[in-house]
Amino acid sequence: MKIRPCIDIHNGKVKQIVGSTLSDSRVKDLKENFVSDHPPSYYSSLFRRYNLTGGHIIMLGPGNEEAALDALSGWPYGMQIGGGINIDNARYWLDRGASHVIVTSFVFYKGHIDMDRLKRLEKLVGKERLVLDLSCRKREGRYFIVTDRWQKFTHEEITPQCLETLSRYCSEFLVHGVDVEGKCQGVDLLLVEMLAEFSPIPTTYAGGARSIEDAVSVKDKGKDRIDLTIGSALDIFGGKGVTLEQIVAFNMKVGA
Repeated sequence: MKIRPCIDIHNGKVKQIVGSTLSDSRVKDLKENFVSDHPPSYYSSLFRRYNLTGGHIIMLGPGNEEAALDALSGWPYGMQIGGGINIDNARYWLDRGASHVIVTSFVFYKGHIDMDRLKRLEKLVGKERLVLDLSCRKREGRYFIVTDRWQKFTHEEITPQCLETLSRYCSEFLVHGVDVEGKCQGVDLLLVEMLAEFSPIPTTYAGGARSIEDAVSVKDKGKDRIDLTIGSALDIFGGKGVTLEQIVAFNMKVGA
């Protein structure tokens, strides 16, 4: 288990937002925890300097391509990229420095897993460079995958059968706990426990982490199998709960 870095890009800026407030129809309701004055490459270069591997860049909506390219330039082939990735542009991003492409909406089409799309994408980029984003929200006590910048519920639930099927076509899962994303009120440990039990491949959880103690909890509840991303609580993103130095020290301690 290790802590992985992240760069979220919205309207061309590196931001940390409350995930549940992201909406195309209610732009005024968007809650931003942090908006950076630095270019995206500042952060990717920083992560490269400290060898914080396996991180991701997420484009939250259209118009973020230039900023994403800048992020990739700071650590060529050192970070994954997601947000609007599909069969037409996946190779483009891999050719421009992404280590992996992260895909949600293209595969979870019209509320269901589109196996034809998934198989075509896996054939195009290769299983080893494909990550599926299974970010989810809770409904009636169950976790359902959400798409389109976390706004739309699919009919696909996080279950052992679902993860087993999808794992045949990708190398990793990325899972944001959208209900707690950006709130710095604690990790959804129930979801972490489920992922540790159900997922047959490397999986990264993001959402709600507020302290380095949360990373210890994820290590414990996740049976040392689930990686963690810390965003809004991190000092370089305006947070007060975790410093970059603490993350580096944690990863060194666990041997990541």
